[in-house]
Amino acid sequence: MMKASEEESKQFDKALDTFIELYNNMEADAPLISFTDDVVEQIEAAKQVYGEALVHEKINSIVREALSLVALTKDRQDTESQA
Repeated sequence: MMKASEEESKQFDKALDTFIELYNNMEADAPLISFTDDVVEQIEAAKQVYGEALVHEKINSIVREALSLVALTKDRQDTESQA
């Protein structure tokens, strides 16, 4: 068994309190999008062939384009409803 001095015990208690505080303040890392298993497999395969950076860039471009179309559609609907 290992014995600790009073100073070491205080340092350990402080470190443990800090660790517990950090743990309690952590937020769950929820994904923005839940991909199906087959899409995950395709992404992983593409990363192996083309590299992670390029695959991330392409996926971001596709999502950005899709979301811009959603915004355009919403703007059009708002304009039509005002007419």
